[in-house]
Amino acid sequence: MNLFPTLESRYTKEQLSAREAQRQAEFIAWGPIIFQATRLMLKFGILEMLRDSEDGLTEAEVVEKTGLSKYAVKCLLEASLSIGTILIDTKNDRYSISKTGWFLLNDPATKVNIDFNHDVNYQGFFHLEEALKEGRPTGLKCFGDWPTLYEGLSSFPEQAKESWLNFDHFYSESSFPEALQIVFGEHFARSLYDVGGNTGEWALKCVAYDEDVEVTVLDLPQQIKMMRENIAGRPGAERIKGYGINLLDKEAMFPRREGGLDAIWMSQFLDCFSEEEIVSILSRAKEAMDKDTRLFIMELFWDRQRFEPAAFCLTMTSLYFTAMANGNSKMYHSDDMKRLIRQAGLEIESIHDGLGQGHSIVVCK
Repeated sequence: MNLFPTLESRYTKEQLSAREAQRQAEFIAWGPIIFQATRLMLKFGILEMLRDSEDGLTEAEVVEKTGLSKYAVKCLLEASLSIGTILIDTKNDRYSISKTGWFLLNDPATKVNIDFNHDVNYQGFFHLEEALKEGRPTGLKCFGDWPTLYEGLSSFPEQAKESWLNFDHFYSESSFPEALQIVFGEHFARSLYDVGGNTGEWALKCVAYDEDVEVTVLDLPQQIKMMRENIAGRPGAERIKGYGINLLDKEAMFPRREGGLDAIWMSQFLDCFSEEEIVSILSRAKEAMDKDTRLFIMELFWDRQRFEPAAFCLTMTSLYFTAMANGNSKMYHSDDMKRLIRQAGLEIESIHDGLGQGHSIVVCK
């Protein structure tokens, strides 16, 4: 298995002492409670109060500022000491924020991940074992009776839908500025298929980047409806078209574009499918291409991350796909994606790493 250097050093050698490993085991055992206690320290504003206090706060001061009972505050503060998000000065019993607490407040990725896991995943993950055994998203029944999350997303409760979209957009949109330069600066694309275009944010970036660009978003009919609502009245929307298609249907072919097609764009899209389905989708994409068309696959490959916390988030996200999204896809190792691209009859021309939050773009012909 190939890994970037930071991951190689982390994943091939023991990092902890025996006592540290024992604590880590208990941390995992109490994980659901640790998550909820920490989420409430954020929601009630306690971590923020501690961060903004000059000399820390006493238990009584936290009670006064939050309006919570002494009992509630005592439970949360004592748990947070053990979790490691706060510290205490035992001389005057004043609490302050720790480095971990600071990241919980200030790292935007952590904020997005907490909301995503609480609002989208938390209840459904009770059914992870069932999902792994059956190969279907059994946790999705917490929201409704759909074969996959994508067919039901438009009907999700508003908070869950908002947290899902924030999660999706946060990781993709941070890479858009660099991606636009690769797609249009290096390859001069003027016609583009945005496959799995979701709410049309990438399409809007494309038409804003170049006034001659025309984009067709290919997605489920429900998603096309959401996309049209999102782009309505925004600059360049007249150069964005929608094409409803269920790409799980092996007979559903990409539309042929008269005059040829410059580019096909797939951003955080193929991770939504199994290996067999990816080969099918890429094979059909190939049928819409000619020798001058380039296929751009932008993904977060867990093995190509510069920093280990990013790889950690991605391997955990794989289990979201298992329990909630579709039951059979994941965040892929880049070697697996390369193999699937070759199976579909495509050739890898180049790979660009380190975009945004850790994306790579695989350019295929």
